[in-house]
Amino acid sequence: MILTEGQLQDLLDKSLAELPPGADWAVVLEGSIAEGFGNPSSDIDFLLIARSEADLPTMPSLLFVDGRRVEIRTRSVRQLTDQFRALEEGAGRPGRLSEDLLNRCQRLLNSHPLRGHALVDQVKAMLPAERFARIAADWWAHQARQSLRHAMALLCLGETDEAVDWTRAGLVQTIKSWAAGQGETYLEPKWLSMQLDRTDRPDVRDRYWELETAAPAPGDADAARAHLTACLAFAGELGLTGVPFRPERLTVERVAGVTTWQTDERVHVVRGRREVFALGERAGAVWRSLVLGRPLPQVLAAASDTGVARPGPLLAAFVRYGLIRLAWKGGGTVTPTLPLAAPPGPVTPPPSTAQPLLSVRGAAVTGPDAIDLVPLPAERFAAATMALVWSNVVVENAVEDLTGALQRGQWRVAELTARRAVHAALRGLFSAYGVNPLPADSDLVRRVDLLPPAARHFRARAEELLRRTIDSAELGDDVLAELRDYVALVRGTAGADAFPLSFDSADTWRATLELGYDWLRIGAYLDAELPLEEARDLLASNGAQPHQAA
Repeated sequence: MILTEGQLQDLLDKSLAELPPGADWAVVLEGSIAEGFGNPSSDIDFLLIARSEADLPTMPSLLFVDGRRVEIRTRSVRQLTDQFRALEEGAGRPGRLSEDLLNRCQRLLNSHPLRGHALVDQVKAMLPAERFARIAADWWAHQARQSLRHAMALLCLGETDEAVDWTRAGLVQTIKSWAAGQGETYLEPKWLSMQLDRTDRPDVRDRYWELETAAPAPGDADAARAHLTACLAFAGELGLTGVPFRPERLTVERVAGVTTWQTDERVHVVRGRREVFALGERAGAVWRSLVLGRPLPQVLAAASDTGVARPGPLLAAFVRYGLIRLAWKGGGTVTPTLPLAAPPGPVTPPPSTAQPLLSVRGAAVTGPDAIDLVPLPAERFAAATMALVWSNVVVENAVEDLTGALQRGQWRVAELTARRAVHAALRGLFSAYGVNPLPADSDLVRRVDLLPPAARHFRARAEELLRRTIDSAELGDDVLAELRDYVALVRGTAGADAFPLSFDSADTWRATLELGYDWLRIGAYLDAELPLEEARDLLASNGAQPHQAA
């Protein structure tokens, strides 16, 4: 070690002097220095072991002693017993084995005893070093398989540079698995060069470094394939199984909790009933081409038949966002991870910047290849879109009532229905920007300042219309014309400019019902509040009028 026994004992004495007195500890040095690695900047990691059943703090205490950073951790014998038992129980499923648990056990088993040697020996005897080496080697082998299979998939999808990165990760994991089998079980890869030097296998060491430094230049797909093939061959030589270069063994599978909803041409993908992704034109075409359960090359070929020039990156993004998953035939889901890095799981992109967020035809997107995360929880997304559709139905109804009132000279009725139309249009505008629940009608105009600056000019027009009075046909016609202009402007902003003239004919009413039914289905699936109770009847009738003859 880079420190002598005397130096370690002196550092330990000074560290214990800063702790509360009274405890009788067995003490080990663990970490890189205990392993024979380390440098002048390395931490001094002391583990204090108590012969007790107590739960001792997991968080370390950080001290500064003689210019060195000292970390003090404490564990009881019961905690260590539980730790080793959990490791053995998880050893059969290395994909679910906690990296933190593996690391804790490794550090203790390879630690250097400083005090209480008998207790330290007793604790270490709970798990023989040979058994731990096998568990660690299997864990690293599992990681390597996942990374190399993922690299194979990315190469198939045309994501060359990302495939190279995962090939490099798989190469590191492969050599760490082999090294663990040689007794070099320290988890962190940063001391890998020293670990390989100690295995006394210069042939393996030199071949590893040759491959590690031969990573292809960015964008070179042929070189990336050749590099992956070479790494797979090397992995096979070291005993890693389950990674032949066979992309056809990768299949595209459904992810639990992911549902597709299409309104008009817009495809929405709901993830876990909480998040909504809106797909652009090309992304939607690739999504609609998916036939789950097929080999990845076949899925890619079907996506190419849609006319999308490069569907591979879109399929890769679907995998990245957890909207579909890849599986290896006979080997389960491909779930690559990088030890000591972020935990695995689907990526969640930043929320979409498209404004307004919603239209009656679907969520707004930023482009044809977009896979945009709608910046609303799924339930609010559904409630807002239902409110948007319903507000436009109310606008149509109010304009029709206003027209009829003017024809009969019902000036007071006309004034009230005009205001109702203004308020309904504003409700649609607010809903398009994702505001839900909505302000009260009497407060809508004042709350326009909640919307982005580009939409705030609607306030003055709305205030002017709400102040208008009607006491003659001429004034009524003026208000009706201004109202139609205002509604057209709002609808243009809110993506409802093609909204059916709901009450004009049987055909336009049917079109309105079909549009409303699309959104009601999503709302019901997400348990969103329906805009009115009668909407349940439309759901029950599968989008048809409940009393209509078959």
